[in-house]
Amino acid sequence: MSNSKWYRIGVTLMIGLFIAYLDRSNLSIGLPGMERDLGFSGAGTKSLALTGFLIGYALSNFFGGFLTYKLNPKTTIISMVLIWSLAQVFTAWVTTPTLLIIYRIILGIAEGIYWPQQFRFARAWFTKDEITRGTNLIQFYGQFLALAIGFLVLTPIYDLLGWQWLFYITGGLGIFIVVPLFLIFLKTSPDGAGNTATEEVRPVEKLTFASLGGYPFLLLVFSYFANGMLFWGITLFIPMLVTSLGFTGLWQGFASSLPYMLAIILAIPMSYISDRSQKRGLIAASGLVVAGVLLVLLPIIANPVMKMALITLAIGYFTSSYTTNIWSIITSSVKPAAVGPAAGVVNGIGAGGGGTVAGFVVAYLFKSTGSYLPGFSIIGAMAILGGVAVYAYSRIIARQSR
Repeated sequence: MSNSKWYRIGVTLMIGLFIAYLDRSNLSIGLPGMERDLGFSGAGTKSLALTGFLIGYALSNFFGGFLTYKLNPKTTIISMVLIWSLAQVFTAWVTTPTLLIIYRIILGIAEGIYWPQQFRFARAWFTKDEITRGTNLIQFYGQFLALAIGFLVLTPIYDLLGWQWLFYITGGLGIFIVVPLFLIFLKTSPDGAGNTATEEVRPVEKLTFASLGGYPFLLLVFSYFANGMLFWGITLFIPMLVTSLGFTGLWQGFASSLPYMLAIILAIPMSYISDRSQKRGLIAASGLVVAGVLLVLLPIIANPVMKMALITLAIGYFTSSYTTNIWSIITSSVKPAAVGPAAGVVNGIGAGGGGTVAGFVVAYLFKSTGSYLPGFSIIGAMAILGGVAVYAYSRIIARQSR
């Protein structure tokens, strides 16, 4: 059982998140064609289209973690995959910007409810000594393989077939691959016949603010808000940024994918160092601070290749250091019954809220300056503050445990 869980739970959930991130990022590739065909332009509509997903994601993560923590995670997770995959297919048929925004919000709501459930599986199946590797397999590799491969593969598909096929393909992958896999392989916990996949999982502890960790938990939320600004502020705009720097065709897809490829390479040694040293807070903090400093330096670099090198290093180091550790910190520091709600609150306010703010900041600064870099510099400054917050949280938790 100890070996099979890495495939049955880890790889299965990784595939689900892989498809989920293809669904999130495909609009960044197809947006120029959609702007042309649907007849919209301007920072406001463009920002709403890109952040519609994050608006729905923020709300459903925050409330979904609380509202679903007594529900069967398998039933919940499969239902959400089916809903968001259908929304993707319907997006291929949109004829107005309003419909596009509505379907992106539905995508965000479904993926936001989905997100906390995977950490309920991780907490049930992986021990304290395995949790970084377990959450890395599910969350990190699912997320960053999708971004590394997705930009590289979906960009030529867009060039050859048009934006509609981006949504047909990603929606179809959810319906015909993820849903069957989840039905066959997912089981809510490893404790045998007493907890089958069709039974509800009901936590015995009452959910309170103290279960989340009390006021120090707010430091964690702020840190993840800075992470959301950093990650989504770059990811939403990176295909358009690399075009503005002069990269086109296959080079555009490769340059967009490169930061996430580096993240995958660095994640292996960083997760090993984290599990061996148990200094997850310090390593996570360094990820945000180093990336923040590199982004703040962007405006003073003239060469486009050097600009992409700084962005690649920032994303690669940030994600391999922060993202590989933050969910291990959360799942191991909050009460077991609060893992789902805590993941929902942190990801809702952090990824959803931070990403939405970053989307509007970058879009409006681009409209006024003609460059994405001023917005990236603001994101970098926020990342530095977020690094300080997560380090402070880790010190508080360490003192409490002693």
